This record gives sequence, C-alpha cells and structure tokens, in this order.
Amino acid sequence: MSDTLQMARESLGMYLGIDLGTSAVKACIIDDRGAVSATASASLSVLHPFREASEQDCDAWWTGACKAVRGLPPEARARVCAIGLSGQMHGAVLLDAAHKPIRPAILWNDGRATAECAAMTDAEPQVGQLSGVPPMPGFTAPKLLWLARHEPKTHTRIAHVLLPKDYIGLCLHGACVTDPSDAAGTGWLDQQRRAWSDRLCEISATDPAWLPDLRNGADIAGQLLPGAAEDLGLPAGIPVATGAGDAAAGAVGIGAIEEGDGFLSLGTSGQLFVTTRDYRPNPESRIHAYAHTLPDRWFQMAAMLNGARPIAWLAGLLDRPIEALLAEAESASTGPLFLPYLMGERTPHGDAAIRGGFAMLGETTTQGSLMRAVLEAIAFTFADAMAALAEAGTKPDSLLAIGGGARNDLLMQMIADATGCPLARSDGADVGPALGAARLALASTGMADPASVMAKPEPNRWFKPSPDAAEGVQDRLAAYRALYPALKRVQKLL
Repeated sequence: MSDTLQMARESLGMYLGIDLGTSAVKACIIDDRGAVSATASASLSVLHPFREASEQDCDAWWTGACKAVRGLPPEARARVCAIGLSGQMHGAVLLDAAHKPIRPAILWNDGRATAECAAMTDAEPQVGQLSGVPPMPGFTAPKLLWLARHEPKTHTRIAHVLLPKDYIGLCLHGACVTDPSDAAGTGWLDQQRRAWSDRLCEISATDPAWLPDLRNGADIAGQLLPGAAEDLGLPAGIPVATGAGDAAAGAVGIGAIEEGDGFLSLGTSGQLFVTTRDYRPNPESRIHAYAHTLPDRWFQMAAMLNGARPIAWLAGLLDRPIEALLAEAESASTGPLFLPYLMGERTPHGDAAIRGGFAMLGETTTQGSLMRAVLEAIAFTFADAMAALAEAGTKPDSLLAIGGGARNDLLMQMIADATGCPLARSDGADVGPALGAARLALASTGMADPASVMAKPEPNRWFKPSPDAAEGVQDRLAAYRALYPALKRVQKLL
C-alpha cells in the first residue's frame, strides 16, 4: 500500500475530480463518504478562426486546471489521495512525438468536417453500426480526415491523438490513456468490442498507432508527476484515475450506472442519457449508442449541441445579467418562438450548418419574453431528444437533472411539461461531471465499494408534467418543429 493511501486510512481522505468543460474547468473535492467538500472553477474562452470553426488552446486548459484546483482550500488539497478526470468529448488534441500540441484543439461543436462525414459513410456503409451513430462533424475521426485534406502538413506531424480530458491526464501523469466512454465519441471505437477499429481508422486517414491506450474509468492511469503536483499544490505520487467523457462522468456522478438509469444534462451542450446492459445501436434515430466508462455497460444518448448555452448567449447579446433576464422570463407572457441552433444540431437533425432564429416578434416583445422563448426552446430540444430515444426503443419513467441549467425552476418545469417526463433535482446537481470524476478517483483506490460510491443522490425537488399545460405546450411544440424545415429552406437561398 502506498504512503498516500495509508494516510487516507488513518485520516479523512479527499478525492479530487477535474472536469474540463468548454466554458470552464471545474474542480470538486469529495471526502471518503462521497460528500462534496469544496468546488472551484476557472473560465475558458473559445476561438472561432473561421465560420463553423471552434477551437481551444491546450495550454489554456492546463492553466485553467491549475487555477481551479488552487482555488480549493489548501487544507483539503493537502489530503487529496487520488484524482479523477472528466471532460468535453470529441475534441481532436493533436500531439507530436514529444507530446507537444501542434495546433489548437478542434472542439465538439466544430462544423467544418461535413463533407468528410459523407465520405466516411460512402466508404463504409456500416459505419453507424460499428461506431454507434453515423459520423457527425463534431466527432474526432472526421476532423482527422479534414486535416488530411486541408492541413496536410499538420497531418504529417501527428504522432498522438488525445481527447481533451486525456491531455490533462498527460500533464498529470505523462501517459497517453483514455477510457471507453471518451473513446466512444471519437468515431474510431468498435462499440460492441470496446476496442479501436482498424476499419474506422482506415476510412478517416488515421493511424491506429496514434491512439491512446484504453482503460476503464476507475482504473489508474498513472501517478501525479512532481512538476504537475507543484503546479496544482497537491501531493506528488498520488494515483490518477483514467476518468470519463463528460456524459459518462455525469452518469457516475448521478448514479446512472445500471440498466434503465437515466439523467439529462443542462450544460453548454445538452444530453439525455440512459444506461444499458448491452450495445443497442439505432443509427437512423441519431441516438448515440456508446460504451460506458464502467465495464460491461453501454448507454444510449441524445446529444444536443446547444444545451443551456443560448441562455448565456442572449444575456451577452443584450448585455444584461442572466439572473435578471431569468426573473423577467418568469413573469413574461408566452410570445415569440426561438430555434436555438446557434452552432448547428446533432439529435435529431444531424445538421452542422443550420442556425437559429426568433419568430413571431411583435411590438410588445420584451427582453423577458425573448428569454422565455429561449427557455422554451431548450425544453423543446429535450422533447425532440425524448422522441428520438423512443424511436431507439427506450422511454425512461423519470430522469435526474444535472448541470448549471438545472438550477432554474422555470426551465426544469418547462422540460417536464414538454417531455411529459418527471424530473428530479438533488443537492449539488450543478456540480455534474466533476463529481463523477471525483467518484472515479475514490473508486480507483479500492477503499470503497463502487456501488456505494456511485449511489444515486436523494432528490430534493420533483418537477412533474402539468396536465393544465399539456395542450398549449403541444401546440407550441408543433409550431417549433415547423421552424426547422422553414429556416432550412431560407438558408438554402442565402
């Protein structure tokens, strides 16, 4: 037993989760009973070098991780016994032979690789069955094919490809390692076998030798290096768990680890997630059928690029505090409709090019009614997601909610009304994947039973569909669904 783990048995051990999001790095410390002790975050910015491009600087990720971790209480950091990781999925982190980034990372909401998705499907008609969902521009594999076509000099320099959270892992322990859930989102994983697919690599101009080792999320990937420990203000040599993609880490944090367990996530992006005991692909529905971070588990997930992001977008556009606009939305009357596709959409459309818009504006439209339309649109994206999940053969009875958007009561009630599904919120729901990463850290030490570590939290509030709202909601949902084909036709004229 290591000195660090011996210390944990003799005193109250702490376990650190680091979640690399798109807008921020979040850090969460839990104790050996699984209770959240402290959280901190550091903001990140996104680069848009050209239309449909979305990138981030890898060095800024590490800077943000150090800032977030150092924002935690020193006395808690001194007792950290293990680290777990979570992060935004699908990003292409390209490294040379010295493990140095050769360009900014291309993110999950990047839309440049549309033609490459079509090329991959033409080359392998069974690509959706193999990889769990048809290729979409945000996935990692089409980005590599795009680089081969448009940045060939960059492509020739690639020696390693990592996912965003695994770059943080590299900085922590020095190894190229990922887990099945993050690997699932690349477009290179044979989901049934939970192994890299030579065929999927072949059709995306990818050398399988570039890809990281695969380990389950609670497996130890390495030990914290002295230099990284100094940067973070942590003890050197503590174990680092492999971690999970943010969707699977959110599942671990909310206890969605057994057949039928589900949740919805309201972060920058949005997910509707249900755990399964076997692999259940349904490419036609654009539901993602992916390997879980835990062994012998998979999941089905509707993935929406726009999640709760339109809330912050509108507040920034109007130069108003989010809280003030949300308060005005509560008292605003129902008015305009909003299509929230600021960066395209995956489920249910698989359309990277579509953009959003307001409809039915009038002279009585207020800023509060605009925000109410944004909240309603987010709810309707989850109604579309629920319909797609039903097409794939899954219909949850109830869902837990996580992510920053879950803090808003009005939005939660709107989602319950639009989907017809009861929603539950628990304490710490906004911690999300960072909590799951911390739970994986605790599980990696073997000091607690994984089932108890990953238990479901007790709900502190339920949001149930209102029968009185049902008819009006369905009428507006039908109008909302008519907006997409209408704007698609307009877009073709531009």
